[in-house]
Amino acid sequence: MNRFFNTALAHASLLKNKYARITVLLANVLIKLGRTDWHRWNAGYLKERTATLVRMVKAFITGRYTVIPWKTVATLLAALIYFLNPFDLVPDILPGIGLGDDFAVLMGVYQSLSSEIEKFLAWESLQPART
Repeated sequence: MNRFFNTALAHASLLKNKYARITVLLANVLIKLGRTDWHRWNAGYLKERTATLVRMVKAFITGRYTVIPWKTVATLLAALIYFLNPFDLVPDILPGIGLGDDFAVLMGVYQSLSSEIEKFLAWESLQPART
């Protein structure tokens, strides 16, 4: 990854057992997900994958899904922190390319943790529907 991701990972590591702060972070990610023009980027699949990362972290901090190590959760959080940071490798304010590095980091983390994510998705599919 890059030094900005490494900084995000250091910040994420400090969030261990700070579930209120993680909850605020997840809420901010969901807000940015809602505000991002995914059609412009032709990246609807990435929106869904990012939402999966949010659900996975949420399930962990609420104690519903605890079979993943903290290191994995910290990596997920780092990707989400990177996504939120407007001043990373390529600032988000640059039209046309600003979110490109964010998408690359999100996809890289998703792919590197794909086996953990697949296990989570399988677990999630067996859970009763939540309202």
